[in-house]
Amino acid sequence: MMAKNIIVVGAGAAGLMAAGQASFEGAKVLLLEKKEKPGRKIAISGKGRCNLTNNENVSDFIRNYPGNGRFLHGILREFDNVRLREFFAHYGVESKVERGGRVFPVSDDAEAVVRALVQFIKEAGVEVRTNQTVQEILVKEGNIEGVALSNGAHLQAGAVIVCTGGASYPGTGSTGDGYRFAEKIGHHLIPPRASLVPLRTAEAWVKEAQGLSLRNVEASLWYGGKKQRSEFGEMLFTHFGVSGPIILTLSRWAGEALIKGEKVELRINLKPALSFEQLDQRLQRDFQKFSNKQFKNALDELLPQSLIPVIIKLSQIPSERVVHQITREERKRLIQLLQDLKLTVVETLPIAAAIVTAGGVDTKEIDPKTLSSKLIHGLYWAGEVVDVDGVTGGYNLQAAFAMGYRAGRAAAGFVQS
Repeated sequence: MMAKNIIVVGAGAAGLMAAGQASFEGAKVLLLEKKEKPGRKIAISGKGRCNLTNNENVSDFIRNYPGNGRFLHGILREFDNVRLREFFAHYGVESKVERGGRVFPVSDDAEAVVRALVQFIKEAGVEVRTNQTVQEILVKEGNIEGVALSNGAHLQAGAVIVCTGGASYPGTGSTGDGYRFAEKIGHHLIPPRASLVPLRTAEAWVKEAQGLSLRNVEASLWYGGKKQRSEFGEMLFTHFGVSGPIILTLSRWAGEALIKGEKVELRINLKPALSFEQLDQRLQRDFQKFSNKQFKNALDELLPQSLIPVIIKLSQIPSERVVHQITREERKRLIQLLQDLKLTVVETLPIAAAIVTAGGVDTKEIDPKTLSSKLIHGLYWAGEVVDVDGVTGGYNLQAAFAMGYRAGRAAAGFVQS
C-alpha cells in the first residue's frame, strides 16, 4: 500500500464504521480482521438481537458512561442515536424501542446489523482482508509507518485506526491486542478489568434458585459501610451467583470495590413497589387466606416456586408450621427478608465473560476532537480499546459507532491534507 492510505485494525462496530466513513470521505482504506469474517461480536450481542443504542435524549447519554463519559460528549453529539438509527434504516435495518429505551432491530436479528455494515463498507469501496493478525503498529520518529502482520508482512499506511476492542469474548477476536500495541508504542494503559459481568456470591443457596429470572426487583450495592448504588429491573440467579441487566450494571462498581479490598454486599428487594407496611398487609391477607395450611404451602401467590424453599430456610420459620401459628415477630422478619435479601459478592467473573471491558488506552493521551493519538502522528483509537465504558442498554455500541465515525472522518482528513 502507498503511504497515504489508511489501515483500520479490527472489523467490529468501531472498525467497520471507521473504515466505511474514511472511504466515503475519499481515502483509500484497508480493513484488517483477524477472524474469518467481520462483526463477530456484533452478531452475538444482545443475545443475538443486538441492542444498537438507546432512545434516551443524547444530552442525558453521558451519565450512562461511568468510564470517562465526558470524553464522549462531542463525539456522541456528532453521531447520535438518531443518526445511528437513520444509518441502519438506510441499509434496510429498521429499529424499535423496547423497555428502558433499548433499541433493537425490528427483525431481532443481529446478523442483519452485520450485513448492513458489510454493505456499507462495500459501497464505500473498503478493501477487506480477513484472517489477518496484526502483530505490531509500526512507528518511526513519532509518525505512523504502517503495521506488521503475524506472517511477517509489513503494510505501509499514512494513518492507522486501532479498533481492536477490549478483552471480553476473546472467541470473537477481542483478545486485548490493542492494549499490547498501545504499551509497546508508549501509550499509558489503564489496567483492563471486567465490566458488565456476572457476579459470584458466597451463599450456597443461589444454586437452588439457578435459572430463576426476576422482573421489577431492586438490587443495591453496599460497601464502605453504606449503599453506593441501586438499579431497578431484571436479574437472574445462576449456579455461581447472579447475573441479568441490573446486576451487570452494578458489576462495574462491585469490581472496583473488590479491587480496593472492600467487603461488597448485594441486597435485593423482591417487592420494591410496596412499603414495609403495605407488604405486611399483603402478607397478612395471604396468611388469613391460607391460615390452616403449612407455611411451605402459603407463599405460592407471593413468590416464584423455586425461591420459596430458599426464603423459608432463610426466614428460620419451620416449613411445617401451620400459618395461623406464625408469630408477628416471625412475619416481620419475613418481610425484612423479602425486601432486603442479602448476598455477599466475592468476585466478578473473569474478563473473558464480560460484555464490556473497562480500562484501556488512557483518554488523556487521545484528542477527543479527532480521536488521534497525542503521542504519534497518524495514529487513531476508537471503540472499546479506549478507556471508555457504559452501562447496559445500548450505550457501549452507540459509543463504538460514534467513535468509529469520528476517527474515520478525522483520519481521512489527515491523509488527504
